[in-house]
Order: sequence, then C-alpha cells, then structure tokens
Amino acid sequence: MKSALILSGNLVQDHEFIYPYYRLLEDGFKVDVALLGGKPVEGILKTKIPPNKDQEVIAPEDVKIDKYNLLILPGGAKAMEYLRQDKVTLNIVSEFNKNKILIGSICHGAQLLISANTVRGKKISGYYSIKDDVNNAGAIYSDDSVVEDSGIISSPHYKYLGDWMRVIIEKFND
Repeated sequence: MKSALILSGNLVQDHEFIYPYYRLLEDGFKVDVALLGGKPVEGILKTKIPPNKDQEVIAPEDVKIDKYNLLILPGGAKAMEYLRQDKVTLNIVSEFNKNKILIGSICHGAQLLISANTVRGKKISGYYSIKDDVNNAGAIYSDDSVVEDSGIISSPHYKYLGDWMRVIIEKFND
C-alpha cells in the first residue's frame, strides 16, 4: 500500500503543503499528516492546514515510521524555525533517511534535512537563502528545479511543485 507522511507545523508555506497533499491523494496514497502540537494549524497565507477538515492530524510523537514509504517536507521559513528545534521531528527525518525511505523536500524543508544530519555529501536543493546552510552542512547546494540524490528529492521553490511531485511519484513507482 502507498502510504505517505507529510510532516510540518504552524506557518507552513500553504502551496507546499496543499499541492503535495492532494496530489498524493489523487495518486492513491494514504496520507497522514503530522503537525507539531498534533492539531490543525494555519499556513503563512492563513489556509487551514490540513485543508481537508476530515483529515486526522497526529503529533510527531505518535508517528510510526514503519507505516510509511514516503515522507514529504513542505517549506515555510517560519515553520522550520520551530520544527528544526524539535528533537522528535528531527529523529523522524533521520529515521526515514536511515531506513532508505524516499523523502521529498521543498524550499525551506531542506532545513529539516540539515538539522537531522542527513545531507552530508549529497546534492540538495532549497530556497536560495539557505544556500550557505546547505553547503555548511556538508552538502552541495543546487538551485535546479528538482534534485535527486540518495533517496532525497528536493526543490528550491513552489513554482516547481508540479515537476517536483512528478519526479517523486515516478521515483516511488520505479
């Protein structure tokens, strides 16, 4: 069964949550949403997250990694400021990476990859303002629309959401 986890928090970049959420549902994934605090939040543009009122929200503490075969990390600079300080969240990202479970990261989502120590030696994309963070973490920064390296598919900006999700779904189905 195709099962994805979207891991985020308050002030996520709305587009970067909503598009992957519905695109995964459209492709037949069971999608779980883990949000810091374990309850719905608002995106930076004030969208209710998750947008589907029937979607259950779990806290990071309740995530069972072995239930999933895909992790999505939407961006949002403000959301990442809080998420990257949460040890449980970072452990989730680290465990997905260690278990070679496909990870999709967009924009500032790369900050979770950095703080979870998963980028060293890899080519990673993210928003241009975190280029130094990516490089200082031992990765190679790229501003290509989609970058795939060692089970991490990253993108720098929501204007590439379509390309990014297409590559994620293609890679998942390989």
